[in-house]
Amino acid sequence: MHTTVRRTWAAPLALVAVTGSAFLTAPPAQAAHTPCPRVTIGSGWYGDNRARLQELIDHYGSCRPHRPGRAKPVAVFDWDNTVVKNDVGDATMFWLLRNGRIRQPAAGDWSTTSRHLTPAATKALADACADLARPGAPLPTGTPAGAACADEINAVYGTAATRTGAPAFAGWDRRTTEPSYAWLPQLMQGWTAREIRGFAAAARTENLAAPVGATQRVGTTTTATGWVRYYDQQTDLIKGLRKAGFDVWISSASPQPVVEVWARSAGIGADHVIGIRNTTTNGGRFTAHLQGCGTTEDGADTMITYIDGKRCWINKEVFGVRGAAAEQVQPAARRQVFAAGDSDTDISFLRDATALRLVVNRNKNELMCRAYDNGDGRWIVNPMFIEPKKRRTDPYPCATTGYVDHDGTKAPVLRADGSVVPDQADSVY
Repeated sequence: MHTTVRRTWAAPLALVAVTGSAFLTAPPAQAAHTPCPRVTIGSGWYGDNRARLQELIDHYGSCRPHRPGRAKPVAVFDWDNTVVKNDVGDATMFWLLRNGRIRQPAAGDWSTTSRHLTPAATKALADACADLARPGAPLPTGTPAGAACADEINAVYGTAATRTGAPAFAGWDRRTTEPSYAWLPQLMQGWTAREIRGFAAAARTENLAAPVGATQRVGTTTTATGWVRYYDQQTDLIKGLRKAGFDVWISSASPQPVVEVWARSAGIGADHVIGIRNTTTNGGRFTAHLQGCGTTEDGADTMITYIDGKRCWINKEVFGVRGAAAEQVQPAARRQVFAAGDSDTDISFLRDATALRLVVNRNKNELMCRAYDNGDGRWIVNPMFIEPKKRRTDPYPCATTGYVDHDGTKAPVLRADGSVVPDQADSVY
């Protein structure tokens, strides 16, 4: 675990309106300043999004009068489908299955791989995989003999159900974890972080080399996505923010070592990646348990980088907030000024951003309800940069079922003041 630094702003700041949004800038007494080189971002953005992002850089970058001697402004990006097209966790899982790198669990007991795995899923996995390898040994899921095992693992991972349709997971908090996301790093038990980075690098090479639209066969029944691409606009933005003096982080619900490998090309080091993190043995090998945050700081496999869990992990790793306080919204001075995401899984850390929030439109209900409602003028929406989705024809159901509660109950999306967000039309596509 790397050392974290508590960040605060050292002096009072005044608000100035800029193109429909409010940015923090220096008091008038500090306005005199010798200009320094301006950092600019590239093209390829929708509407006035490029201008809004440029304003963010101009008002928070190191060239501004209020910046010298103060902590860097923080920017946080989700990774999958925000900085890259497609999912690097999926790409790694498919590689693990095709190359036989998932180990038989201890005593062949699949319930040890996830506290949320149902008895039906535990039995289905045991039936398909039990005779293929001794406990702790890799399963031959890339061979004809292991194809049924690969099919069962992939069904549980990809559909949250067994091949016969029985629910694979139960009893989780929908705002702090997603058991199928968590299951991928849990299935990496027995390997070291260095070994997992090697697997992820091999999967990365394959997926970047494959043509756009390529597919791959996993097991006997699944034709899966077989390619990934970086969004040039997002990697340029990340590099521009860093050049302008921003402290840029990645928060992802893919495994920590996997995102580390991919983030390197965007200029983000491992110490600025927050993915799902396994606990380890004294020998550095991953266990099937996950590091915790907030009230589960000592680890309970229930607070991953997912919705409210992303808020907790950002507060913990970026701002040094510990214990139960990490699960709460922090004062503005201890929050990111900018955030970017594409899914409902990102909603909490996006709402926490104080200056600007970039949403890549993938037609996700709660996220698009809040982005289009745009009550404080600080949300901007951009279509996906590669293969953007078509316009959603019916409104987002914000006033009825756009929000998913902790127990899975669907409810209206509420503003901070408790009022209901009305249904929203899809207008950026």
